Amino acid sequence: MIRVLLVDDQPLLRSGFRALLDLEDDIEVVAEAADGQQGVALAREHLPDIALIDIQMPIVDGIEATRRIAADPALAGVHVVILTNYGLDEYVFDALRAGAAGFLVKDIVPEDFLHAVRVAARGDALLAPSITRKLINRYVSQRPDTGARTALKELTNREREAVALVAQGLSNDQIADRMVISSLTAKTHVNRAMTKLHARDRAQLVVLAYESGLVVPRDA
Repeated sequence: MIRVLLVDDQPLLRSGFRALLDLEDDIEVVAEAADGQQGVALAREHLPDIALIDIQMPIVDGIEATRRIAADPALAGVHVVILTNYGLDEYVFDALRAGAAGFLVKDIVPEDFLHAVRVAARGDALLAPSITRKLINRYVSQRPDTGARTALKELTNREREAVALVAQGLSNDQIADRMVISSLTAKTHVNRAMTKLHARDRAQLVVLAYESGLVVPRDA
């Protein structure tokens, strides 16, 4: 059962998302919140698998709520998915840097929304390669991060290779095929890289890979 926390200041939107999720046998909405501060408190209380968090809210916005969840070791298993009206913008990028596993535009079709919830629950990044390239081209190139380049020195060559493939949008099975290793070994390389780089999830590995220059963005 995938446990979901809904955090949005618009009751109508929360009701719509909840109605959709409640129809699924493998998904349960455990709590709702109208602002980020309440959302973080409910995350600590219910320990959901997924926290769907609106990016713009009163009191505490989605970026700060994401940052607080990511900084709490007790919430390491909570995957934050940002909800936005606007698609790609600087706020989304800041949310990913803060620890979000990905983002969804609120006008997403129901089938894609439900698929995204399940993808995030598996720990995969909600970042399509084409979207990632646009995001990185627009924001990472404006804010180079030498710290990310230094952090990569902690990785082995195989771990760096795995991170580069994660940044290209490959799954563990696809990484295994590309590196000619088992899926378990690929998963181990990815997990060790996440630990060494203090990344909450694969989305942060993607951002770090581009910020460090390990992967160079190409035109989408």
